[in-house]
Amino acid sequence: MLLVIDVGNTNTVIGVYDDRKLVKDWRIRTEWRTTEDEFNILAANLFAVGHLQSKDIHKTIISCVVPPMVTILDSFCRKYLGHRPHWVDAQSAPNIPIRYRNPSEIGADRIVNAVAAYHKYQTSLIVIDFGTATTFDAISEKGEYLGGAISPGIMVASEALFMKASKLPRVEIFVPPDTVIGKDTASSLKAGIIFGYAGLVDGMVKRMKAEMETDPRVIATGGLAELICKVSETIEAIEPDLTLEGLRIISKQFPDPK
Repeated sequence: MLLVIDVGNTNTVIGVYDDRKLVKDWRIRTEWRTTEDEFNILAANLFAVGHLQSKDIHKTIISCVVPPMVTILDSFCRKYLGHRPHWVDAQSAPNIPIRYRNPSEIGADRIVNAVAAYHKYQTSLIVIDFGTATTFDAISEKGEYLGGAISPGIMVASEALFMKASKLPRVEIFVPPDTVIGKDTASSLKAGIIFGYAGLVDGMVKRMKAEMETDPRVIATGGLAELICKVSETIEAIEPDLTLEGLRIISKQFPDPK
């Protein structure tokens, strides 16, 4: 089986594939103040819940934007899985020309998303990933990674507001309010954050489409993709497993460990 791991600044997503089938997947907090032994305890417990064993894993591929996690996960794979992991970067992405000025600056997760999205849709795309940051990535009709944009994630922006404005209460932002015009402070906050973020997304998509001079398909992934899709006018589809699928696709170019 194939173990795929996407390490983000806030969450780490783990998946296990049996050929093309995603058998199990989990979302955990990214904790870089840990050791390979502690990570193994966590992984072993997740595997047990999923009726899997470490010995079932024959290959591992990882995308990571948190440098301290590289050493931890590399040691975990070597010590407990018996093989070294494959790491994704701009050089390891298969058949996707990179048009970024400095390809080494692109986050591995953005490359993986682009690979998976183009593999599925085979057309020009705008891929939006709602994570710690919200990223917008443009892919051409030929499958070229053109570049993109990065904005503060919805939770990061909200947290900054709650910390800096002491009189504003914290509100849950997992369900959009019924109206844009709030009738109390809580609903006003929800409206401003959720509808305001949808406006950011729709505005960015409009501008990117104009620069791309095509009619790209707009897809979204990440933890809050479903929420923003409900109020966005431009998002056409949600792909919750996009990053894991991209890792699976890229893993094919690496030989199985001996």
